[in-house]
Amino acid sequence: MTYIAKPRLHHPSLTRNKVGYTRRDYEGRVSTLCAGCGHDSISAAIVEACWELDIEPHRVAKLSGIGCSSKTPDYFLGASHGFNTVHGRMPSVLTGASLANRDLLYLGVSGDGDSASIGLGQFANAMRRGVCMAYIVENNGVYGLTKGQFSATADRGSKSKKGVVNSDSPVDLVALALQLGATYVARSFSGDKAQLVPLIKGAMSHGGAAFVDVISPCVTFNNHAGSTKSYDYIRQHNDAVSRIDFITPRSEITTEYAPGELVEVRQHDGSLLRLRKLHSDYNPTDRNAAMNYMQTHQARGEVVTGLLYVDPLATDLHNALNTSETPLNLLDAAQLCPGGGALEQINASLR
Repeated sequence: MTYIAKPRLHHPSLTRNKVGYTRRDYEGRVSTLCAGCGHDSISAAIVEACWELDIEPHRVAKLSGIGCSSKTPDYFLGASHGFNTVHGRMPSVLTGASLANRDLLYLGVSGDGDSASIGLGQFANAMRRGVCMAYIVENNGVYGLTKGQFSATADRGSKSKKGVVNSDSPVDLVALALQLGATYVARSFSGDKAQLVPLIKGAMSHGGAAFVDVISPCVTFNNHAGSTKSYDYIRQHNDAVSRIDFITPRSEITTEYAPGELVEVRQHDGSLLRLRKLHSDYNPTDRNAAMNYMQTHQARGEVVTGLLYVDPLATDLHNALNTSETPLNLLDAAQLCPGGGALEQINASLR
């Protein structure tokens, strides 16, 4: 399939967004993943989210590591900046790019092996530093490129396709993101586009460290009876705490959701997160309550999805470091090296 190119011509009647692009303009190459792979649904959700947000593709920088999930940036936003890093090192490369050019929107795409095993330290430090990005993990619980071994996120007691039972405790990236200080934390399911698209839109507009864990079944190695990350299991054990509408400062986008208590959270850029709480006792702005709720339901075998936590007053690494409003890559030599007098003033201020 890699030799098949999508036609460049668009039908003239395709709907365009406010910046003049059609959905086709946010697509990439033809996917080479297995038919039915949940990752392709996530790629489609990213395409939909960016089109609805009226984002110009050249304003997005997408970065990934190694794995089935890290191949997916080739399948969306073909006109955006892209960088495929080595295994587990996407967060540090993204951090450096963000510090050099704060004008871009950063989208990190990773997998459970890439982020929960070799890249766990990188993931942890990106979350605690508050790097401004939308970090999406396409979580299938297996190493799909190496024939389906358990990954670090596989649940204890789950069975492999060959019947082997996993005896290791799982790494819960959502719990880690909450504990380490991420200011937007969500979990979703690749088969629930109505929930996933608004969550991605909220993450890309957040202005801080936004993390979205997406359960994405592997149809080849982890979609059987006994798997806790199969399509059937997630549909049967999904406990959604909220449904979300994302409303831009310019126009309202509404979606029909189940009735429940309504909570509105305004983000730094004026966008509005309108949460329809499906559990009246759930508070998405209480970090500790979110962790307790998630762990309580996890012990019951339930997968909690929705917007789990959000801090409407989030800051990012640029605020912490007090970097220049002008991107560092646009500063000239005189600004970067102001001379001995400026250095002496800095040294004097530290004495």
